[in-house]
Amino acid sequence: MMIAMIEGCTRVCGKSQGYLGLPVRDVIINDKVNGITQAMETAWTPTPDELERLNKGANVILRILGTSPPPQLIEVGPIPEQPEIELCDQCGKPLGANHACIPNRR
Repeated sequence: MMIAMIEGCTRVCGKSQGYLGLPVRDVIINDKVNGITQAMETAWTPTPDELERLNKGANVILRILGTSPPPQLIEVGPIPEQPEIELCDQCGKPLGANHACIPNRR
Protein backbone atom coordinates (compact mmCIF):
# COMPACT_ATOMS: atom_id res chain seq x y z
CA MET A 1 0.00 0.00 0.00
CA MET A 2 1.15 3.50 -0.74
CA ILE A 3 0.61 6.35 1.71
CA ALA A 4 -1.91 8.81 0.27
CA MET A 5 -2.66 12.41 1.21
CA ILE A 6 -5.98 12.31 3.06
CA GLU A 7 -8.48 15.08 2.35
CA GLY A 8 -8.58 17.47 5.30
CA CYS A 9 -5.10 16.45 6.55
CA THR A 10 -4.38 18.14 9.91
CA ARG A 11 -0.79 16.93 10.48
CA VAL A 12 1.96 14.60 9.27
CA CYS A 13 3.30 12.06 11.77
CA GLY A 14 6.60 10.18 11.92
CA LYS A 15 8.70 12.17 9.45
CA SER A 16 11.00 13.56 12.18
CA GLN A 17 11.55 9.97 13.38
CA GLY A 18 12.94 8.86 10.01
CA TYR A 19 9.73 7.45 8.52
CA LEU A 20 8.20 8.62 5.22
CA GLY A 21 5.64 10.74 7.04
CA LEU A 22 1.99 9.79 7.47
CA PRO A 23 -0.66 12.41 6.67
CA VAL A 24 -3.32 12.25 9.39
CA ARG A 25 -6.81 13.72 9.63
CA ASP A 26 -7.81 14.26 13.27
CA VAL A 27 -11.53 13.66 13.83
CA ILE A 28 -13.99 13.31 16.67
CA ILE A 29 -16.29 10.29 16.45
CA ASN A 30 -19.17 8.86 18.45
CA ASP A 31 -17.93 5.34 19.19
CA LYS A 32 -20.37 2.66 20.43
CA VAL A 33 -18.00 1.67 23.25
CA ASN A 34 -16.14 4.88 24.15
CA GLY A 35 -18.75 7.51 23.23
CA ILE A 36 -17.45 10.84 21.90
CA THR A 37 -13.71 10.34 21.36
CA GLN A 38 -10.79 11.58 19.30
CA ALA A 39 -9.57 9.48 16.39
CA MET A 40 -7.02 9.65 13.57
CA GLU A 41 -7.66 8.70 9.93
CA THR A 42 -5.09 7.96 7.23
CA ALA A 43 -5.47 7.10 3.53
CA TRP A 44 -3.78 4.33 1.59
CA THR A 45 -3.76 3.48 -2.12
CA PRO A 46 -3.14 -0.10 -3.23
CA THR A 47 -0.46 -0.71 -5.84
CA PRO A 48 -1.68 -2.36 -9.08
CA ASP A 49 -0.35 -5.72 -7.82
CA GLU A 50 -2.13 -5.31 -4.47
CA LEU A 51 -5.35 -4.27 -6.19
CA GLU A 52 -5.18 -7.40 -8.36
CA ARG A 53 -4.69 -9.58 -5.28
CA LEU A 54 -7.55 -7.83 -3.44
CA ASN A 55 -9.84 -8.42 -6.41
CA LYS A 56 -8.90 -12.12 -6.21
CA GLY A 57 -9.92 -12.27 -2.55
CA ALA A 58 -6.70 -11.44 -0.67
CA ASN A 59 -7.07 -9.89 2.79
CA VAL A 60 -5.77 -6.50 3.90
CA ILE A 61 -3.19 -7.03 6.67
CA LEU A 62 -2.56 -4.27 9.21
CA ARG A 63 0.84 -4.36 10.97
CA ILE A 64 1.07 -2.54 14.31
CA LEU A 65 4.36 -1.92 16.10
CA GLY A 66 4.34 -2.99 19.75
CA THR A 67 2.34 -5.55 21.74
CA SER A 68 -0.91 -3.81 22.73
CA PRO A 69 -2.93 -2.59 19.74
CA PRO A 70 -5.42 0.25 20.12
CA PRO A 71 -8.98 -0.21 18.80
CA GLN A 72 -9.03 0.07 15.01
CA LEU A 73 -11.40 0.27 12.06
CA ILE A 74 -10.43 -0.17 8.42
CA GLU A 75 -12.88 0.90 5.73
CA VAL A 76 -12.97 1.95 2.09
CA GLY A 77 -13.16 5.69 1.45
CA PRO A 78 -15.36 7.50 -1.07
CA ILE A 79 -14.63 7.40 -4.80
CA PRO A 80 -12.48 10.47 -5.62
CA GLU A 81 -14.03 13.12 -7.82
CA GLN A 82 -12.42 13.46 -11.23
CA PRO A 83 -11.48 17.02 -12.16
CA GLU A 84 -13.21 18.40 -15.24
CA ILE A 85 -10.80 18.42 -18.18
CA GLU A 86 -11.20 21.11 -20.82
CA LEU A 87 -10.59 19.86 -24.38
CA CYS A 88 -9.14 21.82 -27.31
CA ASP A 89 -11.73 22.83 -29.94
CA GLN A 90 -9.19 22.18 -32.71
CA CYS A 91 -7.66 18.80 -31.89
CA GLY A 92 -9.84 17.43 -29.07
CA LYS A 93 -6.85 16.85 -26.77
CA PRO A 94 -6.82 18.07 -23.15
CA LEU A 95 -5.72 21.69 -22.70
CA GLY A 96 -2.76 22.13 -20.37
CA ALA A 97 0.80 23.32 -20.01
CA ASN A 98 2.06 20.93 -22.74
CA HIS A 99 -0.74 21.60 -25.24
CA ALA A 100 0.75 22.78 -28.51
CA CYS A 101 -2.10 22.64 -31.01
CA ILE A 102 -1.64 24.66 -34.17
CA PRO A 103 -5.01 25.47 -35.70
CA ASN A 104 -5.55 24.43 -39.34
CA ARG A 105 -5.01 27.40 -41.60
CA ARG A 106 -6.77 27.28 -44.94
